[in-house]
Amino acid sequence: MTVTHRKRTANDAEKDIAEAGVKYHCDPCSQNITDTVRIRCAVCSDFDLCVSCFCNGAELGKHKHWHDYRVMEQHSFPIFDTEWGADEELLLIEGAENFGIGNWQDIADHVGSKTRDECEAHYLQVYVSSDTWPLPDMSKRFDMDPEAQAARKRQRLAMRVNRVPAPVKAQKPMTSQPANHEIAGYMPGRLEFETEYENEAEQSVKDMLFSEEDAPEEVDLKLMVLEIYNAKLSKRLERRKFVFDRGFLEYKKNQAAEKKRSPKERELINSMRVFAQLQTPEDYDKFIEGLLKEMHLRERIAELQEFRANGLTTLAAGQEYLRDKTNRTSLRHLMTRDTGMNDRRNARPLPQRANLDETPSPRGAAAGSKAAPVVRKPANPLNIQNAEGIHLLTAPEQALCSTLRIFPKSYMIIKEQLLKEHARLGGLKRRQARELIKIDVNKTGKIYDFFVEAGWIQNSDA
Repeated sequence: MTVTHRKRTANDAEKDIAEAGVKYHCDPCSQNITDTVRIRCAVCSDFDLCVSCFCNGAELGKHKHWHDYRVMEQHSFPIFDTEWGADEELLLIEGAENFGIGNWQDIADHVGSKTRDECEAHYLQVYVSSDTWPLPDMSKRFDMDPEAQAARKRQRLAMRVNRVPAPVKAQKPMTSQPANHEIAGYMPGRLEFETEYENEAEQSVKDMLFSEEDAPEEVDLKLMVLEIYNAKLSKRLERRKFVFDRGFLEYKKNQAAEKKRSPKERELINSMRVFAQLQTPEDYDKFIEGLLKEMHLRERIAELQEFRANGLTTLAAGQEYLRDKTNRTSLRHLMTRDTGMNDRRNARPLPQRANLDETPSPRGAAAGSKAAPVVRKPANPLNIQNAEGIHLLTAPEQALCSTLRIFPKSYMIIKEQLLKEHARLGGLKRRQARELIKIDVNKTGKIYDFFVEAGWIQNSDA
């Protein structure tokens, strides 16, 4: 026997409109015997024959013609409603069990001879609204003579053949595709996250089974594992509820509010978020508001103390002092930037010229006369009083860095390299120092002479 459970499609309807619901086919000849009398083998499992194959003694596989058999006929007689036969009632119950209550189109396709609305209305009327719920009314009796029953069979066959197939709907995707959200990994349609707290918690219970053969110790162990799993689920629900209640999913709104705060305020709020789990939303907001107010008061007190230390006694003078301080800071940053650019410019090698100590002869001068040498104006000393690492240098080193326009941090690196090379070689030549330090050779020479005079390195040229 071949039993087919499938949905109707447009191509199937064009081939055979009568094919709907459960189909029975003859196993030897594959003829459709759904709406006719069929012979079922009582020995073989699910083996049906048409009347012709049964009369001819057809055999297939393990089936033999001498096996016991049963004559299977459609149970078209009504049991609950005159418009519904017993076989249709069975198909309705089977479809509801397979596809679930509410999937009436699938159930109607399974029944084959009824529409979606007819299946829904009949189920609600006979099974749900029954006076003997949860069972239907089994006391109904329908006295139908054989002729009327035969006429009903012919009518049902005609309904199957002339039934208009339902329009084919687009197949729904089998994968879960919740709506997009501004928070990556959050599925608003399910109110869940793609990665939850204790995301692997289900691994410990997915294969757990309880059997009557389990020993008491095994049952206790499994119950303990279930308790641990339930505790993890409770924690997961608590964290999910915390995210929902605090509005953390409103990312754009929170980001806009955060941009309005100063960097110090954002740092304070981020450091205090750990206490949000211990307080209600209202208490936490009051807590943060109090901390921000305290921070602003401390800043204002420090500002007034600075005014008093500088001899200011009025708020107007204090505001003017703050403006001047801001201007000085901006000017200091600008000077530091320009100094760095000059140092990088001076570090570039100068182009080679034929006569560096001579200039072209002026117009009208004698060809044999000697031109005056070019004298460069020395650069102004660099202000390094507020530079990083100034406290690590001695007074002569600070003067050297200011004259050579080198920042203390860069000077410390140069000093470390020269002293390491001197310790490795036991001495250091001026040429070796220039090859090691890739800056202006004049600056390297002055640093080398300073180290020799200080006695830190030994001149190998002597």
